[in-house]
Amino acid sequence: MSGGLVALLDDVAALARIAAASVDDIAAGAAKAGAKAAGVVIDDAAVTPQYVSGADPSRELPMIKRIFWGSLRNKLLIILPALLLISAFIPAVIPFILMLGGTYLCYEGAEKVWHKFFGHHEAKEAPAVERGPDAESKVVKGAITTDFILSCEIMVISMNEVADASIWVRAVILVVVAIAITVLVYGAVGLIVKMDDIGLHLTKKESAGSKRFGALLVKGMPAVLAAITFIGTIAMLWVGGHIMLVGVSDLGWHAPYDLVHALEHPVAGLAVVGGLLGWLVNTLCSAVIGLAWGLIVMAVLHPLMKVLPFGKKKDGHETGDTRAAIAGHRPEKPDTDAG
Repeated sequence: MSGGLVALLDDVAALARIAAASVDDIAAGAAKAGAKAAGVVIDDAAVTPQYVSGADPSRELPMIKRIFWGSLRNKLLIILPALLLISAFIPAVIPFILMLGGTYLCYEGAEKVWHKFFGHHEAKEAPAVERGPDAESKVVKGAITTDFILSCEIMVISMNEVADASIWVRAVILVVVAIAITVLVYGAVGLIVKMDDIGLHLTKKESAGSKRFGALLVKGMPAVLAAITFIGTIAMLWVGGHIMLVGVSDLGWHAPYDLVHALEHPVAGLAVVGGLLGWLVNTLCSAVIGLAWGLIVMAVLHPLMKVLPFGKKKDGHETGDTRAAIAGHRPEKPDTDAG
């Protein structure tokens, strides 16, 4: 009897060790997958505040909450099952899906760079809450649509990073990544959009230090948003460019990736800072390639958008909703009331 009990305890201990190892594998896989998707995550955090820009403070968090739940549904109920089915039955398609997503990231990043330097700035439309509940719902729906595109990229990149794991481990890792990233992104977005309100509240305190800090928050938020947008753009170009580099190399065209490695090699061997410098060279090359590929896609896609039915209004102009879905930003329209 005692021998049986000892054997049972040994089995339980062995199962516990296996479970612990599995948890470690899942945690490590989730961290690895989430880190590789960081560029898209930053862009997601940079894009979303634009949807509640100018809204009544009382409606900002409710709008973000609706976008949060829509994003989570996108990831867990649509994207995750689709990716698991693809990885189980047609895994060879995943690299092409990844390259398609990389092309989208390059396009979006390149378009942001182009509009920064060569675009014209139109007057923004009135905040959604000033145009009624239907308009607010339309803005939220547009945000969830844009988030779906970014969420697809996050999940595909994450899936690719843990492709060697079993399907059940992949499923758990992707659930962890989906929940963690959604909470991280929209928690950060909620903090960002309320930071100026926090600053205004602090300026009403009696403490001189609180007033100074509050004023600093209010004045600094535009710079913070600009910095997040800039970092997000660079991250998109880097991640998108690197995806394309690896993808074309896997398909047999090794020259671009070999060139990047050749540029990286002289600094990679330096003591202490070699690893960092090598990574910086690789990242810079990936971003430049991402920008170049994105500009090529822009040159092809923009003329098509002017002639395809879903890219035009009745008067022949591009629709803001279509551009928002492709470019990842809230459409802007001229102020028709302006004289």
